[in-house]
Amino acid sequence: MALRRKGFQAVAKFAVSRNEIIGQNLCRYGQLRVLGSNLLNSSSPAQRQSLLSRYGSRRAASTVGQAVQVPAPWREFPASGQVFLEETQIGPKTITFETGKLARFAAGAAVVSIKDTKVLATVVSDYVRKEGMDFLPLQDSYQVVYFVGLVDGLPGGLGQIIANVLCSDGDQDPDVLSVNAASAALTISNIPWNGPIGAVRVGRVNGKFIVNPNMNEVRNSDLNMIYACTATNALMIETQAGEISNKDYAAALHLAHSEAVKLIEPQLRLAAKVKNEKRAVHLLTVPDSVLEKIRGISTEPIRSVMENPLFGKASLYGDFLIQCTSFTRYSFFTNGGRVIVWAQRVLWLYPFERGKALTTVQDSVGEILKAGGDEDSVQVLGKAFDMVKKDVVRGNVLAKGQRVDGRSLTEVRELYCEAGLHSALHGSSLFSRGNTQVLCTVTMGAPDDAQRLDSIVGPDSKRFMVHYSFPPFSVNEVGRLGGLNRREVGHGTLAEKALLSSLPSEEEFPYSIRVTSEVLASDGSSSMATVCGGSLALMDAGVPLREHVAGVSVGLVTITDKTTGEVKDYKLLTDILGLEDHLGDMDFKIAGTRHGITAVQLDMKLPGIPLPILIEALEPALVGRSHIIDTMEKVIVKPREDLRENTPRRGQMTILRESIGRLIGPQGTTIRNIQRMTGAKLNVSDDGVLTIFARDQACYDQTKEMVEACIGREVEVGGSYFATVVAIKDFGAFVELDGGLQGMVHISEISHNKVASIGDVLMLGQQLKVVCIGRDMRGNLKLSRKAAMSPEEESAIVIAKTFSISKAASGVLEKSTSLGNQIKSSVSEGFLKQTSEQRVRTSSRVEEVIGDVSSSLKSDMSRGTVEVTEEVSVSTSTESTPSTTTTTTTNESHKRRRASPASTSLESTSDEGSSSPKTGLRTRRPSIRTKAKSNGANQEPSFGLGTE
Repeated sequence: MALRRKGFQAVAKFAVSRNEIIGQNLCRYGQLRVLGSNLLNSSSPAQRQSLLSRYGSRRAASTVGQAVQVPAPWREFPASGQVFLEETQIGPKTITFETGKLARFAAGAAVVSIKDTKVLATVVSDYVRKEGMDFLPLQDSYQVVYFVGLVDGLPGGLGQIIANVLCSDGDQDPDVLSVNAASAALTISNIPWNGPIGAVRVGRVNGKFIVNPNMNEVRNSDLNMIYACTATNALMIETQAGEISNKDYAAALHLAHSEAVKLIEPQLRLAAKVKNEKRAVHLLTVPDSVLEKIRGISTEPIRSVMENPLFGKASLYGDFLIQCTSFTRYSFFTNGGRVIVWAQRVLWLYPFERGKALTTVQDSVGEILKAGGDEDSVQVLGKAFDMVKKDVVRGNVLAKGQRVDGRSLTEVRELYCEAGLHSALHGSSLFSRGNTQVLCTVTMGAPDDAQRLDSIVGPDSKRFMVHYSFPPFSVNEVGRLGGLNRREVGHGTLAEKALLSSLPSEEEFPYSIRVTSEVLASDGSSSMATVCGGSLALMDAGVPLREHVAGVSVGLVTITDKTTGEVKDYKLLTDILGLEDHLGDMDFKIAGTRHGITAVQLDMKLPGIPLPILIEALEPALVGRSHIIDTMEKVIVKPREDLRENTPRRGQMTILRESIGRLIGPQGTTIRNIQRMTGAKLNVSDDGVLTIFARDQACYDQTKEMVEACIGREVEVGGSYFATVVAIKDFGAFVELDGGLQGMVHISEISHNKVASIGDVLMLGQQLKVVCIGRDMRGNLKLSRKAAMSPEEESAIVIAKTFSISKAASGVLEKSTSLGNQIKSSVSEGFLKQTSEQRVRTSSRVEEVIGDVSSSLKSDMSRGTVEVTEEVSVSTSTESTPSTTTTTTTNESHKRRRASPASTSLESTSDEGSSSPKTGLRTRRPSIRTKAKSNGANQEPSFGLGTE
C-alpha cells in the first residue's frame, strides 16, 4: 500500500510537466513517434511545440538529418487503439485490411483476414545506415502463433518483416494473406517503398480457374499458382502444376493479375486514413564524372574478357594461364600452346578464368587511380567497375545478340548425362549442363518413412522429398557447413514440385521416395539441373515415372526508362550462366515435360516485369527443355524394369481373422520378433490384409516364410498345399496345413479310383499334397487329393510307395536304389502298350517319387523297432507274370498300427487283375503282415522278387 501511495504521489507531482519528462526519455531512444494522445493532447500547443523543438536535434541525429515530425494522427488515439478497416471482394471471398489496434510500436502493422483466418504483419526499419552498406538487408519471418485453439512455439530471432498467423479456420492457406499483410504494413508505415502490391492464389479444378481456392479445392486442383504484382507489372510467381500447357498457363497469369490488382486500392485507402509520412531516403550513387573516368579505363579490357568465349570453359589441371599485357588486349597461353576446352570426363574443373581476369583488370584500374591520387574514385571503384561490366555484357546482348560464352540467345549449353553410377544405391545419376554439375541419388522406403509435416493446413505428411545441397566447394569457396539455409530449402522445394506430377499415385507405387541433389559445380541453374538429374535417378531406381521432367532458366536483359521504369527494349536468354543471372534482370525457372509445365519460380532484379514478356518466355523454355529431354532419353528412356537386388520390396497377403492374434502374439511379441530378425516392417489391418515391406528380395522372402510358419500359408482356391492327416472318418480325412489351418478331404476326393475304406489309402500322420477346391457354407476348407495328381501319377505313386516302406537299416538306401531299377525294368514292358504321352508322364512321375523316397530315407535311418513284411504283386500287362516283393522293415510308427493286415484299393473295382483304363497297369492288393520281433532289431530287411 505504501508503494502504491508513493506511486500516486509521483503521478500528482508530474501532472504538469509529465509530457516533457516522458518526451525526453522517448526521444532519447528514438520513440517520439509513438507518444499517445493522453500525453500530447493534455498539453497546450505551445508546450507541444516547445517539446518538439527542444528534442528535435537529437531526433535529427538519428534520422539522417530529417526533422522530427509530429506523430501521425493514428498514433494520437487512446491506448486501446482505433481500428481502421478496408475491405475488397476477390471472387466470392471478402478480404479485410485492418490496422491501428495491434502492434502499435512497430513502424507499420496490419491484419489481413478471410473469414476466420487472420495474419498480422509488422515491419520495422533502422534509422541509421551501417557504414559501407549500400543495400537494405531485408529479412522476413513467417510464423504461426495460434490456430484452431492450439498454441505453437514461437521461433527465435527477429526480422524486419514478421508475419504472424493469428488464427486459422483451416479453409484458407495463410501464406497469400501474409504477402498482402506485409504490403499493407509497409504501405501505412513511414518506410519508403514502391508499393503497395497484391497477391492471389489461382487453382484449376475440372478445367475451371478458381481465385483463392479453399484447401479442399487445392487438393483437387491441377494448378497451384501464387502470383504477386504491382498495378502494372508482375513481381513474383510460384507454381506447381500437372503439366499445364503454355496457353492455359498464360490464361492463368492474366486472371491472377486482374484479381491481384484489386487488392492494391484498399491498401492505398488505408494509408490515406493513417496519414503516416514517408521518411526521406538518401541513395548511394557514383558521381557521373567518376563513373565516366573508370568507364574509359576499363571498358576495353572488360570487353576483351566478356567477348571471348574461351573464358569460363574448364581446363585440365588448371593449365590455362592468363596474362594481362595492356588494357586493350589479352593474350592466352597453355602448356602446349593451345587451349584445352571442356571434355565429358574431366578430373578437375576451373570455370573461374573469367572472374580471375576481371579481378586482374579491376586491380589494375585501382592502381592507376591511386597513382593519379584520385582516392574518391578508388572508394567507389567496386560499384563503378560492376556497373561498367554490366553495361558491356548487356550491351552485347541487346545490340549484337552475343553472350559471354558465345552461344546464341536460345542455345542450351553442352549436356552430359549418366544413370546408374552407383549400383549399391537404389538409383543414381549425374547431370551436367555446361560447368554446372549435380549428382542425384534416390532412396526408397516404407510408407511409414514419409516426412511428417507440422502445418496448420494441408497434409500432415509427404511421401516424396527432394533435398538440395549446395556445398561451398561447388563455387570454389571455403564456407561453413551446417544445416540447410533458405536457398537450399527453396531450390529443393522447387525441384520437388517439378517432379511430383510425374510420379505414380501412392496406390500404384506405395513407397516413400527421397531424392538428394549434391551440387558438385555451379555455374547457373543448379536447381533446374536438380530436376533433370532427379528424373534420371528416379527412372534408374525403377520408379514408374510417366515421362522425363526437365527444367531450364530463362533470363532477361532490358533497357528501361530511368524516369518511368517502362521497358523500352529487351532480349530473352535461354539457359543463363551464373554471370548472366548476376548481371541480368530475371531468372525465370520453368520445369516440365514435353506436354506441359509442372513448376515455375520467378526471380527478378527489376521493380516489376510486364506480363507479356513473361508469357513470351514460356515458348523458348519449352523448346529448351524438350532438347534436354532428348538427351536424357538417350541415357534412359523409361523406368528400369529389372530392379536391383537391394531395392525394397513390398507385398500383401490375406490371412484369416482368427490368425491375426497368432501373428501378433502376446502383447505383440511375435510380430516384433519377426520384424527384429528380418528388418522388415509388417502392418496388418483388421480385415486380415498383411503388408510386408522389406529392404530387399531376400529379406522379403525370409519374412514371408516366417509369417507362413507362424500362421500357415495363405489358402486360395486352386492353390496346392502340403498337409498331414490328423483324423480319419468314414466320410473323409481331416488334414492340417502348415500353420495349423485344417480342412477335410472327402472320400470322393481322395483317389481317382473307387475307395472302399479310407484306411486302405491313408493313415494318420501321412503327408499329402492337396488342392483347395473351396469352402463350405460354414467357411471350412474343402480339399482334394485327387485334384493334385493325374490318374497316371497316382498309379506311379502307389507302385513306388509299395517298395519304400523300409527305412531302418544302414544298407537300405543302396538296396532301394537297386529296387528302383528293378521296378522300372518290371514296369517298362507295360509302357510299350501305352501312348507316347502316357509313357512320358508315368516314367517321369516314377523317377520323381523314387528320388523323393531315396532322399527321405537318409533322414529316417535310425527309426523303427517293428519288422514289417509286405508282399506286393505288380503286373505290367495282361501277358506278364506278376512279381511279388516282400519287404521287412522296422518302424516305430507302425507300433500304433492295427495288427490286422491293411489292404489298399488301387482300381475302380475290387477284382484282382483288373486293368487301369489310363495306364494299362495291373496291380493286385498288397498284403502287409506285421509280426513282433523278438530279437535282432537291426536285422537287415530282405527284398525279393519272385513269380507267383
